[in-house]
Amino acid sequence: MKTITYNYKRLYVWELAVRFFHWTTVTSLIVLVFTGFIIADPPSLNLNVEATDSYWFGYIRMIHFTFAYILIANVIFRLYWAFVGNQFANWRNFVPYTKKHWQNIAHVIRVDIFLMKDKNHNLSDISIGHNSLAAFSYFIMTLLFFLQAITGLALMADNSTWWFPKMFHWIVPILGGDIPTRYIHHISTWFFLVFVVVHVYLVLYHDYEEARGEASSMISGFKFVRSERFKNAITKVVSKIKESPTQQSKAEKTDEE
Repeated sequence: MKTITYNYKRLYVWELAVRFFHWTTVTSLIVLVFTGFIIADPPSLNLNVEATDSYWFGYIRMIHFTFAYILIANVIFRLYWAFVGNQFANWRNFVPYTKKHWQNIAHVIRVDIFLMKDKNHNLSDISIGHNSLAAFSYFIMTLLFFLQAITGLALMADNSTWWFPKMFHWIVPILGGDIPTRYIHHISTWFFLVFVVVHVYLVLYHDYEEARGEASSMISGFKFVRSERFKNAITKVVSKIKESPTQQSKAEKTDEE
């Protein structure tokens, strides 16, 4: 059996800010889901103390609210980084506004989701950063997060002692009261849980199939990319310079200097 060996280069993909956002989100989601389910259906604890001396449920709520604020700040920071980060963190990756984006989405659905054979293998179909389907799903989940955050803050508004949650008190009447608002807030959690399962599966799938450091890259920041990708990128840059007289003259001027 013939073994094909490829040359790989180590490429810095995920900046420290992106990795910080990722693991802060992971930690926050774990805490929020755990405390959220307790708040939704609090257990009956038989404690041999007076109710006034047992404040465990208050602590659960405090932890839930604290990590909610952390996650909100974390997402706002990531939105900022989408405009100042490198090409793999840029907001343009998350909105499929080009034909190339939709072609990559179709490819990922066909090959990764339905496990169909890739008849016409194209190296560019293997994304260096997020593939278009993953990136678009992050965009959708960000919108869902804002719905989750707004409904949570609206539920806090009446009992809150500071201005930020009170800004969202008008959400509850629009949604028809506390109960529908709580349903929306609770059901949204299940969408996040489903997303997490699919996300982890696809990361491990790509790590196994491509062996490019998909999982470890969110710790180190580095992925392994086929050397041909670098050669193709250099070829494109050179061809663009040759096609543009202005760029060519600039290049010649730089050489003379």
